Amino acid sequence: MTSRSNSRAGLTINDPRVSQRVQGFPESVIREMTRIAALHPGTVNLAQGFPDFDPPQELLEAVKRSVDHGGNQYSITWGDPGLRASIARRAREFNHIDSDPEKNLVVTCGATEAMMASMLSLIDPGDEAVIFEPFYENYGPDARVSGATPRHVRLEWPDWHFDEEALKAAFTPKTKVLVLNTPNNPTGKVFTHSELRLLADLCTDHDVVAVTDEIYEHMVYDGGRHISLATVGSMAERTVTINGLSKTYSATGWRVGWAIAPPTLATAIRRAHDFLTVCAPHAFQLAGVAALALPQSYYDELKRSYQAKRDRLVTALRATGIECRPPGGTYYVMTDFSAFPFDDDWDFAMHLIDTCGIATVPGSSFYSDPKLGRRKVRFVFCKKESTLDETAARLRKLRPLAA
Repeated sequence: MTSRSNSRAGLTINDPRVSQRVQGFPESVIREMTRIAALHPGTVNLAQGFPDFDPPQELLEAVKRSVDHGGNQYSITWGDPGLRASIARRAREFNHIDSDPEKNLVVTCGATEAMMASMLSLIDPGDEAVIFEPFYENYGPDARVSGATPRHVRLEWPDWHFDEEALKAAFTPKTKVLVLNTPNNPTGKVFTHSELRLLADLCTDHDVVAVTDEIYEHMVYDGGRHISLATVGSMAERTVTINGLSKTYSATGWRVGWAIAPPTLATAIRRAHDFLTVCAPHAFQLAGVAALALPQSYYDELKRSYQAKRDRLVTALRATGIECRPPGGTYYVMTDFSAFPFDDDWDFAMHLIDTCGIATVPGSSFYSDPKLGRRKVRFVFCKKESTLDETAARLRKLRPLAA
């Protein structure tokens, strides 16, 4: 049986040559679970958020053209002009965000680098960052590398609401940024207009910049609607809107993301980005132009397909005895396994690998206090229908434990 101690090997770096900031970093649990899954042949990887199918054929053909016709050298540091123009057009049409490709846009190596470059551009040591939890695990290290102290606001199980007074209390004279992920990974929460209005008022009152990760914007279900915080009130002048190709176009390995920001903030982000990575992969930037030109029918089918996948997985989980609610967005399901006799999330996650051949993410990795996630694990459903059917069949092995 895979043990927790084996899975956590190498967590601590005992070497005085290593910086204190890195000493405090765990290995990414999401990527770690993918690594553990690879050590168990035949495991269904429902841990890391990448599809087991290719991007649309139009995009694959666009990449080939890009490689054959000049996409093999550096682009302009902050992004190919054609891609920036396409991003600005799409943001105007879908998000209702107006931007100048020359003044407001920075193309980065994925949304992950866009977040890191933004934090480095906005934060000084001693500042604070308000972050909702459970959170995508990169946000805490991003804040700490930038010099900020995270202040967490809890999204409460099972409907992922937050306490308004707790949110207000998280904003202090030291608050420099609000980090907002909507739709939210790992909960699937889609923030409503009234919630965004409250956030906008707090940011304005405290002179705080919002950094929003909206990478799952097209994965909103049950008639819900994605709203960009930059469109609420006067937030356009104090919001960095982050997005990318990875999730919407099933191209997580292309590493093309971007940030849309007011001119002075965009200039600062460009400087940080330049010295982090120089530029995003040029051939994939050029292919991004084709991605952003796909018709509305593509996005309609994407939403329909993922909602069906969501329902398929939620039905299988509930039939097994695992508690969950259908997420309003993203392609993740956060679950509670309290009906099962396991000590914590790592024990349950390892049992799923050893007994069922299913990899998930232990819930503790999404919380500042690991105890808050010890009865939870996260599943992904960005997989083929056949993969989800196989998952349902494997989950049946758990039923006797929940009896």
